[in-house]
Amino acid sequence: MSRLGDLLRTERLRRKMTLKQVAKLGGVSEGYLKDVEEGKRIIADDQARRILKKMGLKEHNEAGFSLEDIAATVDLETVVTPKKIAPRAEKSKPESETVYQSKNEDTNITGGIWLDALSSVMKRVPVMNAVMKEVDHRLLPVMDGRIEGAAADKVFYFKAPDDSMRGFRILRDDLCLVLPSNSPIDGAVMLVEYQQHKALRKVKKLDAMNVLLQSYDREYNAEPVALPDLTFIGRVTKVEFSL
Repeated sequence: MSRLGDLLRTERLRRKMTLKQVAKLGGVSEGYLKDVEEGKRIIADDQARRILKKMGLKEHNEAGFSLEDIAATVDLETVVTPKKIAPRAEKSKPESETVYQSKNEDTNITGGIWLDALSSVMKRVPVMNAVMKEVDHRLLPVMDGRIEGAAADKVFYFKAPDDSMRGFRILRDDLCLVLPSNSPIDGAVMLVEYQQHKALRKVKKLDAMNVLLQSYDREYNAEPVALPDLTFIGRVTKVEFSL
């Protein structure tokens, strides 16, 4: 099956809607919708998005996941298993009006089956620019409510604003995963705030009250700074870049 086909089917089943009902909402034929759900036909992203909105699914739900996040991340076929409800004795339903149920009928689902599955194992981590404005996001795995050992809601990516850390293999627009830390870590690349701006710098402790902030663009630079003049935001643990 296709991811968007899975998502359409899963949301339809969660809302206990028939193929006929959804097809009418979306302005498509039952046969077309059935083929999309079964992976026999490919549906355009904008058309799938329109049908999902007609069913009441928001572009960004309460957990902040977009349709692209959900469709690209969750294997929806493993989340919901279709099961026909036995028709009433006095009247049988055609295949197109078969109603489906999830595996666990006693579960009180408020955000959707797919959302429950996604939010329990993944976290939408923001990508922040130099003025700490969110410009993008990434999905990262969560273990026991933590990412890389830090509280999941405190972790973020910082988009390198320049090439001042070139010598430390961090280039402009690289994404640096930052874990919170409000004190200097000797030898670590950290996100700091000083002189009224935020920057990535390699930290070297000099003594109890001073550190050396190291950068390396075309040439190496080391600036001694007193701790009272600095704010430590976090430690960089990994860097992502695009080819």
